[in-house]
Amino acid sequence: MARKKASPDFEQSLADLQTLVERLENGELSLEDSLTAFEQGIRLTRDCQGALAQAEQKVQILLERDGELAQEPFDAEQSE
Repeated sequence: MARKKASPDFEQSLADLQTLVERLENGELSLEDSLTAFEQGIRLTRDCQGALAQAEQKVQILLERDGELAQEPFDAEQSE
């Protein structure tokens, strides 16, 4: 049974953050709306940072060998 996610996935959070940034850059929001959008953007940024930190930890666990972390460069061409 798959576990239900408590928060939106990384890609959705990133897309929402991009939309907020575009709205803020347009300068058409009132001060109050700008502050609300900024607060939401901070939450989304923290969610994205948390998701990236979790992914990094998973990668480190997968690369761990004999109790030591084996750092290997990522080659996108090899993974295809």
